[in-house]
Amino acid sequence: MAAKRSTADIVDAAVRVREAARSATSGATGVGTVLAALSEVMEYDHASLARWDPLRRRHTTLAGSYPDDATAYIETRLHHDPVFPVLRSPARGGLWLRDVPWQLLATSPGFQEVLCPLGIEDGVAQCLFAADGRYVGMLNVSTRRPRRAPDPARAVVTLLTEALAAAVDPRSGPPPEETAAAGPAANARRPGGLSPRELQVLAELTTGRTNREIAERLYITPRTVGTHIEHILAKLGLPNRAAAAARAAVWGIELAR
Repeated sequence: MAAKRSTADIVDAAVRVREAARSATSGATGVGTVLAALSEVMEYDHASLARWDPLRRRHTTLAGSYPDDATAYIETRLHHDPVFPVLRSPARGGLWLRDVPWQLLATSPGFQEVLCPLGIEDGVAQCLFAADGRYVGMLNVSTRRPRRAPDPARAVVTLLTEALAAAVDPRSGPPPEETAAAGPAANARRPGGLSPRELQVLAELTTGRTNREIAERLYITPRTVGTHIEHILAKLGLPNRAAAAARAAVWGIELAR
């Protein structure tokens, strides 16, 4: 049995996670090094870091050790799980399995179909957000052994979210999912001087969705959507969102499918 580590040991391990995340963000190493470093913060049986693709509306695993069926669930079904809206709150510092009400777990296919068969008793799911508020991905960590309380690793994992988000969504340039925001024509020309995110919102306007509906799809706030629309109208010299949608149609910009 491994010796119990002190809080100072866990904090030192967290520093190494940040260093690994910084290296992964720069492209010097892979995201797998981040998970390897994270194992020194909290021992786990399975873990993964996944990036959210807002166009395909699914997660893509960048590094992980879950079995194939569990990985497939994280990538294609987790965001439909009844637990996910609780996870997605930017104010939440991760959702630990032991803190989830049993009534909610009873309705969760992820718990009933994926975690239970693996014998998982503890762990954390942590949504990751970029500095501009974008939801960029998720950390999942699972263990078959319940963790001791109090557990300093809980606080440390929360403090690492900024570094983990950067590793999933490097800030050295636009994320790949955003540069593909509005189709090949937009990628080639960046019409109207719009940013990749503005092109993505413009593509959503062609569907007639409300700001709240667009916000739900892109995992940003309705207020942020409204700000993007204001910038789009100002840059294109248009009076309203209907005119913006019409301009997008003329340019051949439509929502990627």
